Amino acid sequence: MARFDLESYATVGERLAKFHEDYPDGRIVTEWINTFQETDKPNYVVKATVYLSAGDQANGLAKATGHAAEQEGNGGASNIAPLPNAETSAIGRSLMVMGYSMNKDPKTLASRQEMEKVQTDWLAEADQMMNVTDLRSLYTRAKAANAPKEVLDRIKDYAESLAASENPGAGGSVSNRKTSGQKK
Repeated sequence: MARFDLESYATVGERLAKFHEDYPDGRIVTEWINTFQETDKPNYVVKATVYLSAGDQANGLAKATGHAAEQEGNGGASNIAPLPNAETSAIGRSLMVMGYSMNKDPKTLASRQEMEKVQTDWLAEADQMMNVTDLRSLYTRAKAANAPKEVLDRIKDYAESLAASENPGAGGSVSNRKTSGQKK
């Protein structure tokens, strides 16, 4: 994964606004496809279909579709609203398929929300780790993958906090580790 700048990616909202500017009678219909469970947390799958007008929708003439899946409790909005989060992602994907990537980097079609999830994955993984050795290994992998500096700094902070709590006599303050609503 290459280093990336979130400012280079359009949000789903920006894509949606441009679509409605171009097609004032345009429609985007979302559909909950299913919920499946590979782990102890459910995954929600949503499909979004883009129509250029009410007439196209009535005649079943879709311009583009997009699918997305979100796992409950997987960080960010998925902690409290995985189904709406999947819906937003599906809308962004369907608009991207239609040509509304609007990114400053023409080599990518991902939305800003999708790229934010890439960062969140490192932090969600760090949040599950309970020893400094694992956090150091994660830091090394994240750095090799060119994770953003903010993500690397947070992983480092987790490790330092955990080390301080394991060895309170070594000096320094202990900060609470919190990313998913739980103190560790």
